[in-house]
Amino acid sequence: MIETIQFKLNDKDVSLRVDGDRMLLWVLRTDLGLTGPKYGCGQEQCGACTVLVADEAVLSCQTPVKEIKGKEVVTIEGLAKNGELHPLQKAFIKHDALQCGFCTSGMILKAYSLLIKNSALSRGEILQGMDTNLCRCGSYRRVVEAIETAAKEMRGGK
Repeated sequence: MIETIQFKLNDKDVSLRVDGDRMLLWVLRTDLGLTGPKYGCGQEQCGACTVLVADEAVLSCQTPVKEIKGKEVVTIEGLAKNGELHPLQKAFIKHDALQCGFCTSGMILKAYSLLIKNSALSRGEILQGMDTNLCRCGSYRRVVEAIETAAKEMRGGK
């Protein structure tokens, strides 16, 4: 059913008339022209489509757009503020934690969701928290190192 869906996307108010059952991924990519969230598997198995909804990592390929009504959505395009990359983005670059880049936005946003809850995660907790995000290139070691570096920066270098 076509309905008006209003939400905040990357700090901007959005109002769309769409089928509320349409998946958020396709609204973001097709209707709003964002390319950060990727279509990987469409079955909640890879994490390439991860976005933040109210700071919680959500798989946009399985989230009907009606579920984000009135909420705040952040994609990788909205993570940097005032032209300054987020510590996670910087750390992924520093550690070369991206090869093809397909999984990168999902990895960064999932890590963000974990680190805002606890920036003092152990390596084991990082591995467990990131377990549902797949990297076809096998950059896992560098991804974990990047998350550890970002976590330290988010804690003020401690």
